[in-house]
Amino acid sequence: MRTYDLSPLWRSTIGFDRLFDLAEMAQRAGEDNYPPYNIERLSEDRYQISLAIAGFAPSDIAITAEQNVVTIEGSKPDNAERNFIHRGISTRSFKRRFDLADYVQVKSASFENGLLRIDLVREIPEAMKPRRIAINGAPADNVQKLESKAAA
Repeated sequence: MRTYDLSPLWRSTIGFDRLFDLAEMAQRAGEDNYPPYNIERLSEDRYQISLAIAGFAPSDIAITAEQNVVTIEGSKPDNAERNFIHRGISTRSFKRRFDLADYVQVKSASFENGLLRIDLVREIPEAMKPRRIAINGAPADNVQKLESKAAA
């Protein structure tokens, strides 16, 4: 796989740091694939991340939500007294980061049957939602009625 050095672009741009970070992360996406995961869209503003972490207990996992990033870390205490003949279930430590879009927040997490599920919701603040602007003091609902008459 080819790697690209994006640092020359950083010198000539302002305010695009997050965009370049995302491009760099996409480039490194194939490097680590443990634990396997799914990202599912449940509805227009609801998502769910599912991680397959068999062999871990909820006490072995830490979930940290920061601005635009959710990090899941897992570490299993080394149990030296166990003597495996074959060890196919991986319990190695991991750290998986997911970048979140603006206004997407972690709402809850659950652990069942070896799957960790993290529920996400996009909640756009009222101040950021589109709104109608009245012209010359006309009520905003009047503007909508005038538009529907013009379309007819």
